[in-house]
Amino acid sequence: MNTEGIVSPSNALTDLLSQIEQELQEIARCRHRSLEPYYGMMHYHLGWADENLGAFDANPGKRLRPLLCLLSCGAAGGDMRQALPAAAAVELVHNFSLVHDDIQDGSHTRRGRRAVWDIWGLAHGINVGDGLFVLARLALHRLAELGVPLPRQQLATLVLDRACLALCEGQYFDMTFEEHTSVDLERYLSMIRRKTAALLAAAAELGAIIATDDLGLVEHHRKFGENLGMAFQIQDDILGIWGEEQRTGKSAATDIRDRKKTLPVVYALRQDAEPDAASRIDEHYTRVDALNPEAIQEVMGLLESVGAKEYAEKMARQYYRQAISHLDRAGPANDRQIQLRELSASLLGRES
Repeated sequence: MNTEGIVSPSNALTDLLSQIEQELQEIARCRHRSLEPYYGMMHYHLGWADENLGAFDANPGKRLRPLLCLLSCGAAGGDMRQALPAAAAVELVHNFSLVHDDIQDGSHTRRGRRAVWDIWGLAHGINVGDGLFVLARLALHRLAELGVPLPRQQLATLVLDRACLALCEGQYFDMTFEEHTSVDLERYLSMIRRKTAALLAAAAELGAIIATDDLGLVEHHRKFGENLGMAFQIQDDILGIWGEEQRTGKSAATDIRDRKKTLPVVYALRQDAEPDAASRIDEHYTRVDALNPEAIQEVMGLLESVGAKEYAEKMARQYYRQAISHLDRAGPANDRQIQLRELSASLLGRES
């Protein structure tokens, strides 16, 4: 499941991205010369090193989650500099999950380059993911150095830990869904709520926690992030079938080729009114041999015939509106809240 995001940051966010990168590099710096190869593997995954562990400027990902964290802090009236450790922590958790996902999914590439495990092997891949996870936990200890009150530090730690557990639960669901086609809508939404939405919710919640003791305001930011995460994943599900390669970075209908049970497919398989279409899709998804281009086109046609694309688009809009509704209730608009809206709209290809 791709959760990288498609967003081009505005000039107003460039400085924030630079600060995020500096914070990440400080947290993930090598502790001892003898460990340079180990940290080099982390730096490779984070986009700072090449396969020979030399300095390199690769695609590091969109840093969506740390941006949400910083902007939520600013929108809630806080000092975004104080939120930098939390922003880095949530990004490191995201990357830990990607390293492990690549191993569990058998994915050989990540962001257009070979995955860590594909270069250095499974054992090193697992250890790199584990290291990124621990660095995320250690990053939160930097909040004290920036003057964040102890109760907010403790709450931030709790929020991050809960999000990590949710990610693991979501990954469990995702892996078990690969084994059968009997996935209903409720279970699918429960999976993406954990695997995708939980970390976006945590990012926004962490930013608000650093800024304020107003738990009502914090909750609005959490719900904003959660609903945005749901809309974001559903939009990615749509792009995984009908997206343009120039925009998504992957061939059209990749998710069908890989027989992923994304929302449009789950919807189509559960349509009692169209049993023939559901049965035909099920046949393709349970085949032993690879799907050829003709089979992929047939599945796409069947999905469109039962209205799966329109259904997914409608659901994405609903979650997006819910996200913006919680942002509206989080207080008067300021510059950072406006940037949150613009970032959210760009994720889903909408007008803010």
